[in-house]
Amino acid sequence: MKFRPCIDIHNGKVKQIVGGSLKDEADSARDNFVSELEADFYAELYKKYNLKGGHIIILNPRQSEFYEEDLRQAKLALSRYPNGLQIGGGINAENAEMFLDMGADKVIVTSYVFKDGLINYDNLKKLNKTVGKEKLVLDLSCRRKYDKYYIVTDRWQKFTEVQVNKETLEKMSEYAGEFLIHAVDVEGKANGIEEELAGLLGDWANIPITYAGGVGTFEDLSKLKSIGRNKLDVTIGSALDIFGGKMPFEKVIDACKND
Repeated sequence: MKFRPCIDIHNGKVKQIVGGSLKDEADSARDNFVSELEADFYAELYKKYNLKGGHIIILNPRQSEFYEEDLRQAKLALSRYPNGLQIGGGINAENAEMFLDMGADKVIVTSYVFKDGLINYDNLKKLNKTVGKEKLVLDLSCRRKYDKYYIVTDRWQKFTEVQVNKETLEKMSEYAGEFLIHAVDVEGKANGIEEELAGLLGDWANIPITYAGGVGTFEDLSKLKSIGRNKLDVTIGSALDIFGGKMPFEKVIDACKND
């Protein structure tokens, strides 16, 4: 299990939020933590510990008044740790190469690929052709509905008709080299993982998958290792002491290494 760090940017600040609270209207979200430090501080920290494959997520839409400040923060982080971080948030075939040129190792995409509730294969193929499979991470973040997990788009606000299951994972892996999957219903709550989702992902895991959502204790971390068959990487946000939580950053790194 690899620890994949994160830098979430919202309203021009590095934050940790409750994932299900994010709304485009009035650029609102329920904050767990708002940093007084800029994004390059965290990028430097992750570089110091040689933590690769973490992600920057821009949480405001491009039409937001805060987007330009979000973008400035993202550039600060990418310039401090070039080719060490991935980036997502408003990525499409037209701007993906720009983010790679800024120093992103890979681009993370959801809404551009999942349009009107379905998979837009034209956009998916266009992205694949533009950046290549190995530079493309598909964000299959999901929420539970009718006892199934469905991919959600537009900053986790809209349900698609696409389930996260083995068939979807297999099909999407033809186009992308990696998946990032937030369990949105528990994201930012640090109150336990989505065990059923973790088990499903661990059973498949034919390409790298980063699971995010609900890890709040080292017991949760051990449970994710076990249920995910030690095939999943993990992102922890709100529970980390660097984001105001109780899990020591260095101990988390060690716990993920000692598997």
